[in-house]
Amino acid sequence: MDDVDEFSAAPVIAWLMYTRDSLRQLHYNVRTSPTINILEKCGRQKLEILNLSHNTITGVEPSYQRFPCLKSLSLSHISISALDLSYLLTACPKVEILTLLSLDIAMSDAQTSMELNSPSLKDLSAEAISLEKFILEADNLEKLQLKDCTLEVFELIGKGTLKLLKIDDVSVIHLDIGENTENLEVVDVSNFTIMWTKFHHMISKASKLRGLRLWGVVFDDEDEVVDMETISVCFPQLTHLSLCYDLKEASLQYSLQRSFELKNVIMLELGWTVITDLFSQWVAGLLERCPELRKLIINGVVSEAKSHEECQVLANFTTSIVVLMRKYLHVDVQFEYE
Repeated sequence: MDDVDEFSAAPVIAWLMYTRDSLRQLHYNVRTSPTINILEKCGRQKLEILNLSHNTITGVEPSYQRFPCLKSLSLSHISISALDLSYLLTACPKVEILTLLSLDIAMSDAQTSMELNSPSLKDLSAEAISLEKFILEADNLEKLQLKDCTLEVFELIGKGTLKLLKIDDVSVIHLDIGENTENLEVVDVSNFTIMWTKFHHMISKASKLRGLRLWGVVFDDEDEVVDMETISVCFPQLTHLSLCYDLKEASLQYSLQRSFELKNVIMLELGWTVITDLFSQWVAGLLERCPELRKLIINGVVSEAKSHEECQVLANFTTSIVVLMRKYLHVDVQFEYE
């Protein structure tokens, strides 16, 4: 049921009452007059997937509006209180996938944080969420994705089952995913301001890490650099590495003077926001330290109104890459310019 002109509630209720015994998936994005309480109409049934959009949820009663078979819950552009959202998750004892998009979350005067608890949850995606404090207790969570969120505090309480951490354009003062990060396999961070030493400490125990992406990263301390030697030691199983951050001469000298080897990296993606002559030196230095490399992706931003100096730097870089690739004939090179 998609977003069209407003429906009369009567035929929608009649349809729901007729189909709910056999209904397994409901994608509900429709406005009715008067408003229908979907949780009341579909609770205690065999629904497995529920996607709700552009509606208001109030007065959730987890003992009555229970979804015993629900495995996937998606809420998009929904008005709901933090307490009702907590109750709703409690009413879904088997939910594994939770998607929260552009929610209008109301907090009571007595609340300082939104606390969600689900022992069955494996995958959480939150996008365009603004909260002071978001606490998630999920012992079996494997995937955590945060995008376009503004949070003062995000805290994950669990048993260390997290395998994928993806952060894109998130503003957060305190991020805590717990001490047990041994099962992390992929860390993907984009458009994010971090303190590298603190962030690295958070993921440093992830010896099973296969993919690390730091893209558009800004450091709290301008003297901080990504320590490639530490990465090579802490993440010996790393196969895919993507790096794009503000490369300075000091960070280049520090990273390339260190003794390290990325023994298992087969795919390397390197990018720039503002290209300098340092970039080609960085590429060459990393290629030397990836003996098993099979694919190199160069990703950069090319402005339309380029100065003569910018054109010259890009030309010099292109020449250096051509020379470099004669040395690494076994490496497949791909260019992606924006």
